Amino acid sequence: MIINLAMKSHLFPHIPLLVVTTTLLFAVTSSASDKPRKAPPTKPANQYAAFDTHPKEQVTVAAEPCDDAKDCDFFRLSYIQHGFIPVRVIFTNDSDTALSLDDARIQFISINNDKIPAATDDDIQRRLFSTQSIKGRKVPLPAPLPPITLHDKPVDKQITQDENDFGFKNTTVDPHSNLAGYLFYDVRQLDEYPLKGAEIFIKMVHTVADKDGNKKELFDFNIPFDKWLAAQASQKTSEKPAETSPKP
Repeated sequence: MIINLAMKSHLFPHIPLLVVTTTLLFAVTSSASDKPRKAPPTKPANQYAAFDTHPKEQVTVAAEPCDDAKDCDFFRLSYIQHGFIPVRVIFTNDSDTALSLDDARIQFISINNDKIPAATDDDIQRRLFSTQSIKGRKVPLPAPLPPITLHDKPVDKQITQDENDFGFKNTTVDPHSNLAGYLFYDVRQLDEYPLKGAEIFIKMVHTVADKDGNKKELFDFNIPFDKWLAAQASQKTSEKPAETSPKP
């Protein structure tokens, strides 16, 4: 569903640059578990702080990031501490036609216009568990034998468990329904706090093809994180205890 695009390289001082030789001991902050975990219940997209709605198409998409591990401690692994921003993307389809995300691109666009694709399981594996590429390596053998492919350690079970529990369950948004899932964006190389001035950009969402193979592409969605940051700041202000006047 997600197509990777190249990312510019910038120094990002706000998330500590962890030593890439980090081992399992440092990568894992919670014990592995085969039991499913639960994220917060999904709400309609327009009930989140940051969303974009298309009234004529009757579709709304929201983006809810997590920049503090305490706010998304249901994950099995320490993604944030390793330079990833988890973002929950919520699709609400109020139309009578099903939508397809099979061709969709869901990108993190930084304030400097860096286009960052959602991380793959392999990307996360390399960052959290190994300095080695986990892609297969072809080893040549004497002719006429064909080369053999060696594989490094497979993707850790905790990564796939988190994907199963918190990722998109499918790529179809049924009529009058919500579909949500977490995506992870590698922001370690950005210059500034990654959410400031950034946005989630979504394109190539289509209606499900009809019996003749016809489908319609929806307009692009732009969801600025500044809306979420403003809501967070407002919430923190409202939570501060009121100052009492000194007694005379």
